[in-house]
Amino acid sequence: MKINKLILLFVTTLFLGSCSNDEQGSTIESEVETPVTVKASFSYTISATDPYVAIFQNTTESSFQYQSLWDYGLGEGKVNVGSGLVEVRYNEVGNYTVKFYAVYNGVTTEESKTIKVDENGICPNGLCGSTSSTSLKDAATTFAVGNITRSSWVIGSGKYIELLKNEFNSLTSEYEMKMNVMYPAQGSYNFSAADAIVSFAQANDMYVHGHALIWHNATPSWVENFSGTDAEFEAMVKAYITTTVTRYKGKVRSWDVVNEALEDGSGNPLRKSVFKQKMGDDYIKKCFQFARDADPDVLLFYNDYNMASSATKRAAMFTLVDELGDLIDGVGAQMHISYNGPSASQIKNLADGVISRNLKLHFAELDIRANPNNDLTVLSNDRAKAQSAKYKEVVQIYNSIPLENKFALTVWGVRDNESWLIDFWGNADWPLLFDSNYNKKLSYYGFLGGLQ
Repeated sequence: MKINKLILLFVTTLFLGSCSNDEQGSTIESEVETPVTVKASFSYTISATDPYVAIFQNTTESSFQYQSLWDYGLGEGKVNVGSGLVEVRYNEVGNYTVKFYAVYNGVTTEESKTIKVDENGICPNGLCGSTSSTSLKDAATTFAVGNITRSSWVIGSGKYIELLKNEFNSLTSEYEMKMNVMYPAQGSYNFSAADAIVSFAQANDMYVHGHALIWHNATPSWVENFSGTDAEFEAMVKAYITTTVTRYKGKVRSWDVVNEALEDGSGNPLRKSVFKQKMGDDYIKKCFQFARDADPDVLLFYNDYNMASSATKRAAMFTLVDELGDLIDGVGAQMHISYNGPSASQIKNLADGVISRNLKLHFAELDIRANPNNDLTVLSNDRAKAQSAKYKEVVQIYNSIPLENKFALTVWGVRDNESWLIDFWGNADWPLLFDSNYNKKLSYYGFLGGLQ
């Protein structure tokens, strides 16, 4: 047994006889034993996959072999679970006092923490009120916070509708405000799905961002195989844009006029879409002019992806934008990114380029892949933390741009299990702010933290 030795030095004067000048000093050395103790310490995090689960970790520092005991505050008393991480689920709303004990050499030390649980799960940092009552749209005081939806979803009820109305104030149709849906056959429009989304937004005081008038991947077959002349093709496109934008004048705040017009290859030239082939290299400018003529007050955007990670594509996009002059109001920068990239500096470079042109910036289509290398079968706590940090970083960058350049930040989906990324990449991922049960994830709190 290792003992701390405390050397006490006593100097004692012994008097030999009354009032004698004869003095004799003696030194007494005494050893006092004080037992070594092990100071108990622990930490906890909230599970990335279940907000009602706390993950406890023993953080006690000691080179001695000691006994560790837990009391998780569930009325089960002390338990010995050995070393490693321990997951404990708290099913009921309330406060739980968790205690950890370290026992060594007959001495017990203790550390305790309070776990607070509300209807959303374990409260991060014990702050239940601030996280459950402050929505994303309320925290974002200088720009809109949006999400995507479908007509079949907005005519329903339940958790989805409640969450959508509580957290977001801008809606984008996932796919039902594109040409192949709204103009499926020549001379025959179908606005029923778009009407349902716009009506829901109006009833709930939400913006609508129209997405997208022209996109090569959402072109109906009759347009791809158009049998008329090039002049007739252009007249058809003008009529389609005019009809659509006019229908929603004063109801749709903004439109992506053209989406993803640039190739990914060397130099990022314009895609050889049917619009380019039949209307010429200036077809984008023509489409913007059609939209501007239909609604002088609507905000018009060009939207594309990989503009943060690719400097060459970003440059090609700015060349395109510069040619549009005062026809364009803003740039939609798709944020389909990963927890490990692009870097903050790359994202800032994109934002700075938009700001320097006095345009509005839309961080559009935001989702952050947690499993880009397919190395996870479940969302680990470490990866969830990294994803949350990336969400916070993206939101902080957007929140820091000048007020006149702000527009909206749109998340591309509500629940992980509904994300387009799962089918697109063919592996498990958890890229959004809510899990399949509509529970807030760490990524939600990362987003919220970026607004503060």
